[in-house]
Amino acid sequence: QVQLVESGGGLVQTGGSLRLSCVASGRTFSLYTMGWFRQAPGKEREFVALISWRGGITYYADSVKGRFTISRDNAKNTVYLQMNSLKPEDTAVYYCGADFQGRGSHRADEYENWGQGTQVTVSS
Repeated sequence: QVQLVESGGGLVQTGGSLRLSCVASGRTFSLYTMGWFRQAPGKEREFVALISWRGGITYYADSVKGRFTISRDNAKNTVYLQMNSLKPEDTAVYYCGADFQGRGSHRADEYENWGQGTQVTVSS
């Protein structure tokens, strides 16, 4: 089990940038596949990006490909989501999830651990 704490959300104009951080507790962070998901009001939680525990392989939702970048720093137990060229439709609460030795899934129910979320609002 790991505890996750997200930060870095806020209000930004269309075309702006934000960098989200998710810090994990525990000494086995490097063994977790980490994912970023988001949930807008009235919608289900949707996959945004993931980075695998082995090899640091990354995957992105088509809606963010080319604009968002996920990365991790195992020495700092932190995963990041750099978000550029933000659009109003990116507005949501962003959550990070951890999947122990996960194969890399787009399904939220395969992630055992979640943070509390951080709000991202993009104004038009």
